[in-house]
Amino acid sequence: METDSGGLLVTRNLKKYFPLRRSLNPFSRVERRFVKAVDGVSISIPRGKTVAVVGESGCGKTTLARTVAQLVSPTSGEVLFDGRDMLELGRKEVYKNIQIVFQDPDSSLDPRRTIADTVGEPIRGLLGGSRESVEEKVMQSLAAVGLSEEQAYRIPKQLSGGQRQRVAIARAIAPSPRLLILDEPTSALDASVQAQILRLLIELQKNFGLSYMLITHNIAVAHYLSDIVAVMYAGHLVEYGPTKTVMATPRHPYTITLMQAAPIANPWKRNLLNIEIKGEVPSAINPPNGCRFNPRCLYAEGICSQVDPPLEEVSPGHLVACHFKEKTVGALDGNGKSQDIISTLKS
Repeated sequence: METDSGGLLVTRNLKKYFPLRRSLNPFSRVERRFVKAVDGVSISIPRGKTVAVVGESGCGKTTLARTVAQLVSPTSGEVLFDGRDMLELGRKEVYKNIQIVFQDPDSSLDPRRTIADTVGEPIRGLLGGSRESVEEKVMQSLAAVGLSEEQAYRIPKQLSGGQRQRVAIARAIAPSPRLLILDEPTSALDASVQAQILRLLIELQKNFGLSYMLITHNIAVAHYLSDIVAVMYAGHLVEYGPTKTVMATPRHPYTITLMQAAPIANPWKRNLLNIEIKGEVPSAINPPNGCRFNPRCLYAEGICSQVDPPLEEVSPGHLVACHFKEKTVGALDGNGKSQDIISTLKS
């Protein structure tokens, strides 16, 4: 799979397994088991672009982000930043280049510290400098996200939810990183505020040349913000490619079900589903053999429960891991469903 040429950040066959607690019996011979949260994921984030990692809860996308950011150590595989192995870089060097915007600003901001102190902390810790230079950088970061100097001396509870998320973004851009990891950055906000934050992120990317790794379950947010989409299911990457291509012509059955779940503005067409998803998300401890989506897949046949399909290119840059991907061509075209979804996502 050629997805890493020229990427600012590249993962190669990245795995993260969490061991389960052993039996209390010291003589137990039960085999050690693991939660296979991320199981062989390879993606590339180009310079100045956004890669959206999409999937339902429990698919491993947040663990992937935390592993990339070195918040947890990988079980195996490689994470390269600008061609260098991140395991060989010091933590300080990593966090000069990579910062995270978390989902809930209420839990990521210290309620007792002023906004200026919060935004200034990574500057002091990573860049150093005089008190005056740190304060100047703080004010520049706050201005970049649309906050005033007067708001710098408030505490989080004196700001609205949208303003608190702007503070979290200001803190992330303050040390001048090259990559931001956005972990569901708008899911805790009202719809109108979500739109403002998304527009702000696009503006910051243009102004500072940032690269984004977007973690989201929201197809509409991925469509609006990303250049490339990576669809994860049960720790595996099942579809990868340019966002416009994947959204217009999804080829993996799981991607199609995610598209089907997107809300449609026309109430007469909301339930015109061509594919019905069945079953439950598989256990990450004991996943199904072969393709992990096969117990829920409409197209599954015998080979699907025996052989895990590799990612294969179906069009330039568009890769799909499915034994029967030719059967999914035009799966969303019936009753104008595909165009309805794309029109809604654009709005």
